[in-house]
Amino acid sequence: MRGHEYADLRAFAMVAELGSFARAAEQLRISPSTLSQTIRGLEERLGVRLLNRTTRSLSLTEAGGRLLARFKPAMQEMEAAVADVANLRSTPAGTVRLHLPRPASAALVEPHLGRFRERYPDIVLELALDDAVIDIVEGGFDVGITLGELLEKDMVAVRLGGEVRQIAVASPDYLARHGRPRTPADLHAHRCINWRKPGSRKLYNWEFQQDGRWISVAVEGPLIVSHRDAALEAAVQGVGIAFVYWSERWLRPLLEDGRLVPVLEEHSPGFSGWHLYYPRQRNTPPAVRALVDFLREVNGDPPRPGMPQARVQGVGSPSSSTSSR
Repeated sequence: MRGHEYADLRAFAMVAELGSFARAAEQLRISPSTLSQTIRGLEERLGVRLLNRTTRSLSLTEAGGRLLARFKPAMQEMEAAVADVANLRSTPAGTVRLHLPRPASAALVEPHLGRFRERYPDIVLELALDDAVIDIVEGGFDVGITLGELLEKDMVAVRLGGEVRQIAVASPDYLARHGRPRTPADLHAHRCINWRKPGSRKLYNWEFQQDGRWISVAVEGPLIVSHRDAALEAAVQGVGIAFVYWSERWLRPLLEDGRLVPVLEEHSPGFSGWHLYYPRQRNTPPAVRALVDFLREVNGDPPRPGMPQARVQGVGSPSSSTSSR
């Protein structure tokens, strides 16, 4: 088989797997029009149609299904053989694509980028900061980080760090003008900064623990954001109450200097934290293994984060939450 013939078959397999010329072209790093011409040329050489294409759908023909069933295992075996040889390299190299939420990046990855670069100078690390929950395989990512409760069952998972916490915070000026909520239900009388997960139509319900069980509260307010760091900035400016992940980097300084005050702390315990995850495969690429091992090393299981003493009378300490955060 000539090199370009294998490449054409691999392109066909990618389109069939992803069900989209656009996504397959992105993975192959070519334009959709070039990929379309490649598949058309393959069909002409074979003398059969492999794909049924319309403006809205894509499906395999009988011939395409039979070709994919025979070619895919052979392709996987060849790629495994190449990966097995590549594992003999003394220095991991290549590009590793990591999909993760912004809070996880700030807490687990960004503080260690310099050390990772020094240790693995031949690895290109691509970070996709996105709060949406996605299928990392379909998205073309090697590794992902998400909350433990959102993990897919067929993934290899590694816990990073300790418990995660979400806390409600507001500026002293806001609390002076509108009062302090004492129970989660009190939030209905307050201006709250809502968060909508990217790709979702629903607003996120804030989650608290009350009488030994988790409850969710649908809040209302003047602002909806897709990233919670924007909610944090708005809370500092007195827009309303925000519900954010605990952050040593961003939140602690704002609490320590009194620009924000935690509320409902006793209703906000910790919950299962961040997990790095990746697909099960026979041969994990060395660069992926290097990243996994590095992040596990630098992010042990530290003690639960404590709340700094705020500079506002009557303010207490710790808090966070559960379910589809």
